[in-house]
Amino acid sequence: MTHRSLGACAPKRSGAQGRRRVWFLGTTGLPVGLHPKFQKQGIGSKLIRQGLERCRNLGYKVVIVVGHPNYYPRFGFTSARAKGLETPFLVPDEAFMVIEVAPGALNGISGMVIYPPAFEGV
Repeated sequence: MTHRSLGACAPKRSGAQGRRRVWFLGTTGLPVGLHPKFQKQGIGSKLIRQGLERCRNLGYKVVIVVGHPNYYPRFGFTSARAKGLETPFLVPDEAFMVIEVAPGALNGISGMVIYPPAFEGV
């Protein structure tokens, strides 16, 4: 029997630096990669839901994504800029989203999201 990966979901640690230079434990995204043959079957949604639960269990407070504006809101993601966050690279407002996996985690937090080195040059 041959085993293949259908998809992946991998969070990366990040933080935010704002006017008060406050850092919080967050993750930049739940990037989901799914082979086209397995799309539209609920597998990606299941990966996102399990990824959010895993982030919650690992103690992350927020999850930030740059993703499709018609996909991520169904999981509770909303505009990151409306929450006072900014990104160091050009991203359309509707694609820059955040979800608090710990309710109230963004209260009093605003500023630039500090991405891990893997995102440099993206």
